[in-house]
Amino acid sequence: MKRIRSIVVGTGGFARRHFQTMLETKRTTQIVGLVEPSESSREATASWFAERRTSCPPFYNTIEELIRAQGGADAAVICSPHKFHFENARDCLQNGMDVLIEKPMVLNAEEARQLIALRDQTRRLVMVAFPGSLSPAIWKAKRLLAAGAIGQVNAVCAWVHQAWKAGTTGLWRQIPEISGGGFLFDTGSHMINTVVDLLADEVAQVTALLDNRGAPVEINSSVSGRTRNGIMFSLTGAGDSIQCASQILVFGDRGILRTGIWGESLALKKESQHEFVSVSFVKSKGPWQQFLKVRAGKMENPCPPESGLRFALLMDMIRESAATGRTVHTAPS
Repeated sequence: MKRIRSIVVGTGGFARRHFQTMLETKRTTQIVGLVEPSESSREATASWFAERRTSCPPFYNTIEELIRAQGGADAAVICSPHKFHFENARDCLQNGMDVLIEKPMVLNAEEARQLIALRDQTRRLVMVAFPGSLSPAIWKAKRLLAAGAIGQVNAVCAWVHQAWKAGTTGLWRQIPEISGGGFLFDTGSHMINTVVDLLADEVAQVTALLDNRGAPVEINSSVSGRTRNGIMFSLTGAGDSIQCASQILVFGDRGILRTGIWGESLALKKESQHEFVSVSFVKSKGPWQQFLKVRAGKMENPCPPESGLRFALLMDMIRESAATGRTVHTAPS
């Protein structure tokens, strides 16, 4: 079987998760180059490969430098800081590579639209690594909701907390020009994406409050809104807390569905039940394995760039509401 030749752009912590999966699928995957300008990150990555008795692929400062040195590749995994996602994806698409891109896909809706246009122009694959959209638990939850398992959905409540402020102090995630936002835009992006995925409806209005708690980016957030079909939703992000956990509750007139923002669990409570009952689902294969399946035509893309646009549109509304102190409405369809 011909192996997929892939490059990885950005070699921080998230990239090493992808490395692990890619090494486990080395029969079908070959990492041929790494784009990483940071010397400290290069050293940490080289040590990571050495600990696994595997040769480390060569490093390059830019995608252009890599292509000049060894030509293009079949695919690229983009794990660079948020600011660089669009230009990294653009450079890979224009050089004939399919792209798996970490969340959030890009900084705003305008970049998302440009990326979709590039996808269409180059006819390459773009998949966003949002775990919720890639989770079999969320796929099953959507089927249950569509089948009326909890009756008519009328409200959704979600929260996520983490010791994010303390854990990112002094790092690029708290530099707004590079990160594009704080806790809600980073860990909270999973909450926003999964909630909108479950809503299966266009957001009509949003009211938001953001609190930096002395940091350069938002740390705490409170968002409420309504969809075009009248489903109300609330999102709470607490980035100056402890540990990391989340929950999403979908309320229907005949039951409640419970899951997490990463799609790590699934449970239902019906009218006659006093406790939630777990719902079984198959284990996720992970972003890289799903990317390979989509690329081979064995499954539909579970998280195309349109999902990234959907997230960006809502995030832009949240920012506008927080900045103006007003409820933001979308234009009528």
